Amino acid sequence: MFLFFSYSNFFFLCMALFLCHPCFPARIVPESVTVITSESQKTQRHNATWHEFSKFLHAERGSHVSGMSELKKYFHRFGYLSLPETTPNFTDTFDSQFESAVVRYQKRLGLQVTGKLDTETISAIVAPRCGVSDAATQGIHATRRYAYFNGKPRWTRGTPMTLTYAFSPTNMIDQVSVPEIRAVFERAFARWASVIPVSFRETPEYDRADITIGFYLGDHGDGEPFDGVLGVLAHAFSPQNGRFHLDAAETWSVDFKSEQSRVAVDLESVATHEIGHVLGLGHSSVKEAVMYPSLSPRRKKVDLKIDDVAGVQSLYGSNPNFSFSSLLQSQNSLNAAFGLETGFFKRTISLTVLILFLCA
Repeated sequence: MFLFFSYSNFFFLCMALFLCHPCFPARIVPESVTVITSESQKTQRHNATWHEFSKFLHAERGSHVSGMSELKKYFHRFGYLSLPETTPNFTDTFDSQFESAVVRYQKRLGLQVTGKLDTETISAIVAPRCGVSDAATQGIHATRRYAYFNGKPRWTRGTPMTLTYAFSPTNMIDQVSVPEIRAVFERAFARWASVIPVSFRETPEYDRADITIGFYLGDHGDGEPFDGVLGVLAHAFSPQNGRFHLDAAETWSVDFKSEQSRVAVDLESVATHEIGHVLGLGHSSVKEAVMYPSLSPRRKKVDLKIDDVAGVQSLYGSNPNFSFSSLLQSQNSLNAAFGLETGFFKRTISLTVLILFLCA
């Protein structure tokens, strides 16, 4: 282990922005998925993590840095690096195998491909994310960025179908009220229902629900232990398992105006993301997509993008009331309201992306 942080700290937040350039096709991912102490202690831990990672910045093939063997474990954990064949453990040398792993990682996460541990790559490594391996198999089509679970599983309840969901009667949290949690999940499920012929209904019968939701600490018996604040935020399992677990150690928020913590995580954003996993989607390489693997604290990211919609509709078909043109109109209106996208050029890019998906 590194001197100043544990393995779980690989997931800690970097507040730097990621620059995303999607460049890899739809893929298949493994079955299970995976964005407190005082505020000053949280900041100290965050700074210590950054201090420890700073020694890896600009490392490249041929570099030898103490602790790189632990960094290689991170790449092994998420499916980019195989265990060494000639030695029992990873070494601290940046060898050709690790360079290839870094290149694959950069491609999968839509980063600039340098083969080096540049600032953007280190930022991605320390960001909170799901615990699913990013290991991929053969792509489906070069214009698609979404992913499926192995075998492309989906729910089979007829068409149209209704899936029930329920909250654990014992594994909940105190910082957010039950009515607020229920309202968050109702909105999150409604987003997915608006684009596919699937509806969702809450039921009080937890043991009989299709989707079971709860908040858990540490090792909670499913083989995917949580690792504390700003590590793995949540995980879900593929159809037709339906288990949906959130890390109870996080500072969950439904309103950033009333929750001032710098490590607050938006519950609705994570709920929307994990429902995508419950439906059978893996992670997307499109940074703006709901199904992108990481989420920064104090960020709200709930609106489905074209990539999210195209992915889930490839599993279930389209809601008869949905149209891609309405999605584009909604996104353009929102972007205009915040001054994020204006002008003919960017609108043309959006329409071009839509055409690519419709013709794929």
